[in-house]
Amino acid sequence: MSSMLPGRAGGLVGRDSEREAFTRLLDAVRAGESRVLVLRGDAGIGKSALLDNLTGRATGLRILRVIGMQSEMELVFAALHQLCGPLLDRVGKLPAPQGDALRTAFGLSEGPAPKPFMVGLAVLGLLSEAAEDQPLLCVVDDHHWVDRASAQVLGFVARRLAAERVGVVFGTRVAAEELAGIPEVTVTGLSDRDAHALLESTMSGSMDAQVRDQIVAETRGNPLAMLEWARGTTWNRLAGGFGLPDAVTLSSRIEDGFRRQLAAMPDDTCRLLQLAAADPSGDAALVWKAASALGIGLSAGPPPPGARGGG
Repeated sequence: MSSMLPGRAGGLVGRDSEREAFTRLLDAVRAGESRVLVLRGDAGIGKSALLDNLTGRATGLRILRVIGMQSEMELVFAALHQLCGPLLDRVGKLPAPQGDALRTAFGLSEGPAPKPFMVGLAVLGLLSEAAEDQPLLCVVDDHHWVDRASAQVLGFVARRLAAERVGVVFGTRVAAEELAGIPEVTVTGLSDRDAHALLESTMSGSMDAQVRDQIVAETRGNPLAMLEWARGTTWNRLAGGFGLPDAVTLSSRIEDGFRRQLAAMPDDTCRLLQLAAADPSGDAALVWKAASALGIGLSAGPPPPGARGGG
């Protein structure tokens, strides 16, 4: 198995079993059936990269994507609003009790708290209605950070899809009771061969085989952990085999890598990242409006396409 290699335009190397599962799912949805799949694996193992690959291959399907956010886990139906937001113009086509339940759940109308069962039926009906026009692919990344109310509804919907031309794929770190009974693919570390290829793709020179093998062994083939470990070690150590890093937990290695990247950024860029992380909508225009109010200029963001140098 393998993962995304830098400079490969988002392509995957290896991951044959996962890609075959995606092919079967997409073929079934295009043929008028529904399919559901869970990708489960550790942090940094490549679930998001695989989901990106899936959406890139989903030609002819309308894509609805949900990203679980730790900061929104206490907000009832927050993740569900991400999924259904683009489809709310179709709520009027649902049976009145279902439409009322969904409007109330999303704060579009007043009323008593809707029953979860009725919200589930409403979401199932909404997806089925939208799939009449075009097959749907619903991707839920970081399901482990989805609020409980949304997770329950999403699990309910996933188990009741039949011939609605809807595909649903969850990415999660842990087994969740809401996803019990749904077909699952466990995403594991890279094979030694693909792990070596991933590491070598990041190096401008050669890597000492002893260092390379220890990095792969210590990270258990976790792609993100390997890359962060390599970035945090000087090139001469990687090439010469000196000063091999001590074993640490994968999460610590990944977090240390992110801290190094943040520490090297200008203050305004860090503040902009904080704003973007705090925004639940994913609306770039809203983030920039807030940044402007705080005196953060456009220079704090990434350069426009074509402005970066080669390499």
